[in-house]
Amino acid sequence: MEPSSPVPPRPTALAETVAALQSRARAELTELVAFASVADEAQFPRSECEAAADWVVRALRAEGFTDVALLDTPDGTQSVYGFLPGPAGAPTVLLYAHYDVQPPLDEAAWLSPPFELTERDGRWYGRGAADCKGGLIMHLTAIRALKEHGGVPVNLKVVVEGSEEQGTGGLERYAQEHPELLAADAIVIGDAGNFRVGLPTVTATLRGMTLVRVQVDTLAGNLHSGQFGGAAPDALAALIRILDSLRAEDGTTVVDGLPSDARWEGLQYPEEEFREDAKVLDGVGLMGSGTVADRLWARPAVTVLGIDCPPVVGATPAVHAGARALVSLRVPPGTCAIEATKLLTAHLESAAPWGARVAVEQVGQGQAFRADTASPAYASMAEAMRVAYPGQEMQVSGMGGSIPLCNALDALYPEAEILLIGLSEPEAQIHAVNESVSPEELERLSLAEALFLTHYAESKG
Repeated sequence: MEPSSPVPPRPTALAETVAALQSRARAELTELVAFASVADEAQFPRSECEAAADWVVRALRAEGFTDVALLDTPDGTQSVYGFLPGPAGAPTVLLYAHYDVQPPLDEAAWLSPPFELTERDGRWYGRGAADCKGGLIMHLTAIRALKEHGGVPVNLKVVVEGSEEQGTGGLERYAQEHPELLAADAIVIGDAGNFRVGLPTVTATLRGMTLVRVQVDTLAGNLHSGQFGGAAPDALAALIRILDSLRAEDGTTVVDGLPSDARWEGLQYPEEEFREDAKVLDGVGLMGSGTVADRLWARPAVTVLGIDCPPVVGATPAVHAGARALVSLRVPPGTCAIEATKLLTAHLESAAPWGARVAVEQVGQGQAFRADTASPAYASMAEAMRVAYPGQEMQVSGMGGSIPLCNALDALYPEAEILLIGLSEPEAQIHAVNESVSPEELERLSLAEALFLTHYAESKG
């Protein structure tokens, strides 16, 4: 028998239920954070990811999900899928999170063990607390609150990825091979965050990216700098010249043929707040021109991620025959990542001094994403956030990073409405040491998601 349509709960009653569920949320987040689920067997054993995936399977089954399955994705990792049927004729909503995490980096710099959830100064610290194990707990809390008030009013799909941080695209490829699995009317990606603690925010754009390795060669082998320096072409010096050509005097990204003057018309990012969030040292200026929001969300940004050359310790007096760098280029919505890769490659090759030989190899690429903020799902989320954050209106921001899965889902399900919310506000310090989550944000966003599911079901009824 199909579940009957639940009576929409009163917001106050739903809020009280979500608040009562917070002790359980903390206990479960403690269990999840304890798994060192870094999807890289060179750093942590695979068993940690497998244990985290099993935890998700048990959690979904305990909430009555059917068809719960471990998905063996093409990159060798596992994602978890579950389906919870709703009332007849109800819309289908997909909730997304990921259980894999970034490595802890310098464990000595953590003020508490990275895989041990620890409360300090009103926040919960631990790797994955915000990105994105907290996002999974947010989904579970919203589901449980609705079940205590008559049931979930939509057909609900949940997918929890196992390799998002590695960027190996396992779930994307699996979805492309099984296009019916994740089909939905609305998709809530719980892997973004509020612009500021207490300011409800949906992320409407993501920059795309291209990643290239550039190799510069000038000599058959290294030469003594005293005997040959001054005339022999130095590959490291050539590489430095090439990389420097990617920025104007003020730091603006310069790639020949790639526009860099677009404007962001939405929520703005005050410069002083950005300096504080980014921990810019006193007296050091920001790069680029235009508003901070222009630079982060509407324009391309190049970053040199690494350079292969001799370290200072142990360096010898030599003119270098070869040098190599890894270069990332983020591109805004409206710019094709494939075309950007071609322009970047041409720029790097043409910037080579002294006839140095340059070889550019693409090692990664993802398209930018832009959501339709005029869709019914956004109206439902705005209404939900208005209740969950009294006195605040939902804000729309961009994100400088990339979530390639969004593009895969957008391509597979062009009619689906995609929203990005989550717990990764600036104080969370995701991907850095001492990552944390705000318990208040977890509570408010869990309530907002529960209210959204209710409002969205009503809008489609």
